[in-house]
Amino acid sequence: MKLIFEKSVKGRDGYSLPQDLFEDIKIEECLPVYGISRDKKILSEVSEVDVIRHFTKLSKLNYGLDDGFYPLGSCTMKYNPKINEKLASLSNFVYAHPLAPEETVQGCLEIAYDLNKLLCEITGMDEYTMVPAAGAHGELTGVLIMRKYFIDRGDIRRKMLIPDSAHGTNPASAAMAGFQVVEVKSNERGTIDLKELAELMDEDTVGLMLTNPNTVGLYDEGIEEIEKIVHGKGGLLYYDGANLNASLGIIRPGDAGFDVVHLNLHKTFSTPHGGGGPGAGVIGVKKNLTPYLPTPIVALDSVKKKYYWKDVGEKSIGMVRAFWANFPVLVKTYAWILSMGPDGLYNASETSIINANYVLTKLKEYYKPVYDRYCGHECTLTGKEYKKYGVKTLDIAKRLMDYRMHPPTIYFPHFEPYAEETIMVEPPESESKEMLDKFIDTMIKISNEVKTNPELLTTAPHITPIRRVNDALAVKRAILTYDDELKLKGELKYQDKDINF
Repeated sequence: MKLIFEKSVKGRDGYSLPQDLFEDIKIEECLPVYGISRDKKILSEVSEVDVIRHFTKLSKLNYGLDDGFYPLGSCTMKYNPKINEKLASLSNFVYAHPLAPEETVQGCLEIAYDLNKLLCEITGMDEYTMVPAAGAHGELTGVLIMRKYFIDRGDIRRKMLIPDSAHGTNPASAAMAGFQVVEVKSNERGTIDLKELAELMDEDTVGLMLTNPNTVGLYDEGIEEIEKIVHGKGGLLYYDGANLNASLGIIRPGDAGFDVVHLNLHKTFSTPHGGGGPGAGVIGVKKNLTPYLPTPIVALDSVKKKYYWKDVGEKSIGMVRAFWANFPVLVKTYAWILSMGPDGLYNASETSIINANYVLTKLKEYYKPVYDRYCGHECTLTGKEYKKYGVKTLDIAKRLMDYRMHPPTIYFPHFEPYAEETIMVEPPESESKEMLDKFIDTMIKISNEVKTNPELLTTAPHITPIRRVNDALAVKRAILTYDDELKLKGELKYQDKDINF
């Protein structure tokens, strides 16, 4: 497919303006300096129909959840009801201004208030802040709350314990909050080594950030013992709910002793994940931590029956972002929870777990599991047995694209000594048995191809618009402009046969 620049024909355009339109207007007053610079890049000269057809064709090259199975592990890329998108796009929500007087946005504030109560009931917490913009932002907010709690008590602690099986952003969030990150190793069953945890947890440690199920898709079996170890040294338990799709409606983190709970509404609660957002990494806390929440929060004056913004107080960690949060995400979450009800939430998690274990059982003969035991909502397989044929997990993923399927997550998790050439599959509750069988059959077919014709994999994909590329070079030499492409074409014309333009 040609670039829009290659479709340019000198003198062709998609608009016409009266000749005297700008007679009394200075261009400098209408456009920014860079827009009228004589040194600007050459623009493509194309008609309106050229533009429409070009970008329509481009849009059809994308692959998304409306096209098919999207089994990215650790991400919960599930289909979401379109009605929730419709509700979030209602004009009352879309045009609500964040600086509007409270009395004019009572409906919006009511949704935020009620959603807080719903999430507290679902997770066993006492209060939520809706403000964090996404997952890592929520993590940082939660860790800052923990830090302020200890500072307020005059108990300065410097370390944060994070399992090697934790969600990937946990160490970065703890480090940004000023803590020394201390890794806790996993045992042979893929969960926290309780003996090592007990040795590492001391009075200089803030607490433990635990993803449960962890990023191998396994539940920690020793939650009660973990709670005793951490709380026994005065620490706090932080629950990363990135994988809540495996426990929603089944267990409540607050009942298990967690002090801080982080939820990705954009993963579990009906908002499309990916594409750069928007997200919502809400944070819930127990009563002893509510004075440290970000300010403000939505409250209800029961006498006046009015919702309003309430200042948290002097112990608050302050504002972590401007305005209301990513409000459309809250609307979609609210609508989804109400439409599902308690039974529906339970069924969503139950189905996710069944789907993941079905895939694990069917494929473990062909792709050795990292841990051969029942999993949560995702399973972690490996392609390491195929290295003797000269085939890597990367090749398996690229070959899947020839069967018009999006590859699962690969090379994650990657902690030693168990995880090598990993393939992480998460088949959420929105996928049918027929779709799972199609994926399983395709993976088995690829396994047979490895043994009979490995070159099919090492040269894959063969049917996609962009073929096999030099992955390392793609990172180091990003093509961001047409000039970059022309330059790279000239430099690499005879150097790299893998690059296709």
